[in-house]
Amino acid sequence: MPLKGKVVMITGAGSGIGRALAVDASHRGASLVLTGRRLTALQETAARVAAGTVCAIVPGDVTDAAARTALCQHVAAVWGRLDFLVNNAGVLTAGPLSDLEDATLETMVAVNLVAPLALTRDLLPLLAAARGRVVNIGSLFGDIPYPLFTAYCATKHGLRGLSGALRREVRDLGIGVSHAAPRGAHTPALDGLEAVVEPLGMRLDEPEDIARTIWDGALRGADTIYPAGPERLYGLIQALLPGLLDRVINRQLRRAGMDDAIRHALRPAALPR
Repeated sequence: MPLKGKVVMITGAGSGIGRALAVDASHRGASLVLTGRRLTALQETAARVAAGTVCAIVPGDVTDAAARTALCQHVAAVWGRLDFLVNNAGVLTAGPLSDLEDATLETMVAVNLVAPLALTRDLLPLLAAARGRVVNIGSLFGDIPYPLFTAYCATKHGLRGLSGALRREVRDLGIGVSHAAPRGAHTPALDGLEAVVEPLGMRLDEPEDIARTIWDGALRGADTIYPAGPERLYGLIQALLPGLLDRVINRQLRRAGMDDAIRHALRPAALPR
């Protein structure tokens, strides 16, 4: 399915992978609906898309029901259909679970999991009208549970489950569902996480490369979209021999000294009183 003439909505389009997805889609001929919390950031994305692209900016927080209603009403009024919904908005906080406050956990679940569920539900009539496709932007951490990213892994594993169940549920409506699981990206989302990312030697990709891979996969109707590299093999090991991967990751933590950080977070002074 080529993108020329298609209507594409991208959440979290103000930066990082969302911005790269918007720019790539514009060069493939799509009309864009960009949404995110920061109007200025969305305007910066719109300034980078291909010349002549129809680009609607609808700022809002996808965790808010009123903002989702505004998105649906805009697409219904202007196009009457939606060819691609890209659930890209996400937040990431890393560190020992014992250090994460309730508000942090609730925000990650709300943005990374509840919002894609609710927005997809709200847009199903418009997607059905176009026999369109939902593209959920997950993470390899949804396949490979990783310490110090516990809450994030939980939400991305949930998004993976959402994608598989929804695919079976809406197939007869002509709606496809793709689940993309990229590696980490050089984006603002990782700012401040150097203390975790660098010692563990995590490989990061450029947002533009990730966007290209995702669109190539979505346009060929792929159910799942993974980057090239050894991480896909690790996902298979996780499914078949999880104990082996446990030992590999634990050794990696010890070499990076991160196991001491986890133990320190659980010192008696840090326990609830």
